This record gives sequence, structure tokens and C-alpha cells, in this order.
Amino acid sequence: MVVSASDMKAFLLATPFFGGLPDPSLDLLISMLVECRFAGATVVAEDEPGRSMFIVKSGRLAVSKRADAGSVIPISVLEPGDFFGEMTLIEMQNRSATVVAESPTVLYELTAQKLYACYKADIHAYVIVLQNINRELCRRLRRADDRFAGHQVGKDEAPAGECAVTPGPI
Repeated sequence: MVVSASDMKAFLLATPFFGGLPDPSLDLLISMLVECRFAGATVVAEDEPGRSMFIVKSGRLAVSKRADAGSVIPISVLEPGDFFGEMTLIEMQNRSATVVAESPTVLYELTAQKLYACYKADIHAYVIVLQNINRELCRRLRRADDRFAGHQVGKDEAPAGECAVTPGPI
């Protein structure tokens, strides 16, 4: 199925990774993406070298880590709009987890080399992308902190130390 440029833009702008990018910057980044398809296959494996990240267009992926004892620990599930692999772009370390496509999945891949080309061509877009990555990493860290502490924060609950905002007049 061929996706129109306007549909692709709308999808990408709705993801946390591309939010806030102006049209010319978004066009530049779209030109750098490569579409990848997987079904029932490992997309990335824990501890392997990685120099790219992925945005989930469609499908469902399972994220897991190996425990010291060798068992597999489920970490999360990724669905359309999510992204993964960004840690390797920031810290240049091996993959921190394994990601497996549980269903037919379409991903958009952005390599470190292409992200560097974005830096050279459009520093403003590069800064926005890094801010978006950092925001998402902070969200994930907060969720991990809450799980570690034994809390499950719902959508309408504020994490510990933050005020919940209620709509309407005070």
C-alpha cells in the first residue's frame, strides 16, 4: 500500500518523535527515512551493535531483556506512533533490549548517519528531534520508576511529586 506524502506527514507529526517540526524540516527528515517490514521476526537484539532507530507505522512489537539467570523479561509493547532504538543514537552503545515484531509490522528507520546529515542541514530540526527524544526518555524513566516503586500511574493521575491538573475553574 502506497502512503501519500500528506498522510505520512500527518502520521509523523502525531508521534512524539516528530512533534513540533515545521514543514521544511519534516520534509527533510521524511526524505531520510527508510521503510522496513517485519513479521514474527527479531528487529533488534539485545547487546548487538545499533546505529539506527525506528518509528512504528503499523503492527505490534514486544520489547524484552534477558535476566542474569537467562530468562526473558517482558518490558513493554510498542504500537503505531511509538519509537525505539533512540538510545543507540545518543549513547553509541549496543542495543539495550530485544524487539520482536509480533504481527506484520511497518517501521520507518532513521540511521545515525542520516541524523547527522540532519544536524548539518537543519540544526533547528536536529535540536527539536533531540528534545523530543529526551522528553520520551524522561517519560519512560518515570514509568519505570513508578513500576519499580510498585505504583501504577493512570492517565489521569499525576506522578509522585507533581500536581494533577483538573479542568475547569478553581
